[in-house]
Amino acid sequence: MNLYEKLKILADSAKYDASCSSSGSRRQNTKGGIGNGNISGICHSWSADGRCISLLKILMTNYCIYDCKYCINRSSNDVPRAAFSPREIADLTMEFYKRNYIEGLFLSSAVIQNPDHTMELLCKAISILREEYHFNGYIHAKTIPGSSKELIQKLGNLVDRMSVNIELPSSNSLKLLAPQKQKDGILDPMKFISNKIEETHQEKSCKKDIFVPAGQTTQLIVGATPESDLKIIKLSENLYQKMKLKRVYYSAYVSINQDKLLPTLNEPPLLRENRLYQADWLLRFYGFKAEELLNESNPNFNPILDPKCDWAIRNIEKFPIEINKADYFTLLRVPGIGVISAKRIILARRNFELNFEELKHFGVVMKRARYFITCKGKYFDKISSFQSSFIMANLLYQERKDLPQTHNYEQLSMFENILPTKEDRIKCLSGNI
Repeated sequence: MNLYEKLKILADSAKYDASCSSSGSRRQNTKGGIGNGNISGICHSWSADGRCISLLKILMTNYCIYDCKYCINRSSNDVPRAAFSPREIADLTMEFYKRNYIEGLFLSSAVIQNPDHTMELLCKAISILREEYHFNGYIHAKTIPGSSKELIQKLGNLVDRMSVNIELPSSNSLKLLAPQKQKDGILDPMKFISNKIEETHQEKSCKKDIFVPAGQTTQLIVGATPESDLKIIKLSENLYQKMKLKRVYYSAYVSINQDKLLPTLNEPPLLRENRLYQADWLLRFYGFKAEELLNESNPNFNPILDPKCDWAIRNIEKFPIEINKADYFTLLRVPGIGVISAKRIILARRNFELNFEELKHFGVVMKRARYFITCKGKYFDKISSFQSSFIMANLLYQERKDLPQTHNYEQLSMFENILPTKEDRIKCLSGNI
């Protein structure tokens, strides 16, 4: 099998791993080397809608000793198999980089022989890139659950970012769909990486080998198991607080295997994935807690309204907010006001009182915010009712139908076919909810 055929198989096999974004790195470059891992972002690129691009995303191999029910590379599947040698990975990365096809590498692998053997091969491939070819560019590597701390330490000194994918949100689901994997085999490496990153920050040294300078991430599969959105978002909150993760990625379950233990879905639950990303932003940047967004009596996100709007409707007694008096964190709770627009409001009102027209220039999404704010003690034009049913009806009208903003306030059917809108996708990428 030639290199091109291997690339075709192993690049396709890697597409289900969503946890590969580049956010910059402060790794020290090697003098005279190739590429750049600078924090300013030279080795990575973002498209206009926020997608991270230009990473060569491949598996080292899709031969696997595990038989996880949800995975396309499970050992019992009859699929084309291939494997790169460490030298082939290094050569392929350099050739792609020299042709300006890529700016960095995302390297993962199925498990061959055992976790330590697989990790040794990953370390060797990246060692060739770093030490022999002096490649300074961004590298994100997948940690193999169950591998030794010594190998995790070695890999962490070579790469910019590491990920340990949890994949399934509970121990019961892990036992059901991936019985060869152990919960501790996933969480222990994650905790070890977190502690080593913290040690590096505390040392504040200028040594060349900084451990995982761009932090660690993980991925959760959504829809393969019966866990609620509440269970998933509380798990994410816990990971951010205790493991100091950079990102939790959510991957809508794709029905690729036939198994009685797996759900049969006509299409991936993309809207649910979207809602989890939006809620994730609220946890990380807006000061929300998981228990505020969902609870046991309301365990799943509203398919019609985004999590912030839904929270505001359920907590209507906290509104309206006076734009000229509310503090920064209160402003962040208003649907349609994001992190950037809230900062602009705080700065601008030092000099003068704001009105509705000025808010538009600050990036406030008025078709949502108008129902939850006052300016100089006044409501937005012709909004006379401050009842949740009235606000929800008009939010649905404006959000789902995407009509020109008029004053034709009317009730909208809640039983239409619901799919993520373009604005939904932009919000979950940009974080301006």
